[in-house]
Amino acid sequence: MTPEVTLLIVNAIFLAFAYLWVYPGLTTKTINLILIYDAVISCAALLVAGLLFWGSGTDFSLIFVSTNWAVFAIITLGLMEIPLFAWFAKKYDLDI
Repeated sequence: MTPEVTLLIVNAIFLAFAYLWVYPGLTTKTINLILIYDAVISCAALLVAGLLFWGSGTDFSLIFVSTNWAVFAIITLGLMEIPLFAWFAKKYDLDI
């Protein structure tokens, strides 16, 4: 398995945890509360990515650019989360 796929799977697991269990389970769903939980969950995803690749010198490919694990993890996590957040905000009628 390539390093890119590994980090994409890590990101997907954390996002599934957030959007299928944590956020729907909140009694009050506000944008501020979701942002706080999202910051914690995103930091946990970055921690796992760091534990896997910190100091390894592994290059990650973002189509035309080669980058390190941290930049790859942050960008792909954000890109994966945008449609999930849009769906969740619409489903629960959140004010954005």
